[in-house]
Amino acid sequence: MPVPKRRQTQARGAKRRANWKAQAATYSTCPQCHQPKLPHRVCANCGYYGGRQAIEVE
Repeated sequence: MPVPKRRQTQARGAKRRANWKAQAATYSTCPQCHQPKLPHRVCANCGYYGGRQAIEVE
């Protein structure tokens, strides 16, 4: 089984890892109350999901 002959430098590893960036969460608007919410989740403001009441919100 082939194995590396020499150890890779820290610079080469850092170059590869330089593209790993955290991304901000994407938000969509709720069609009922027009508040921002995460996609594919129940709206925390009104409790609607998929055009119907999913949870009771006070």
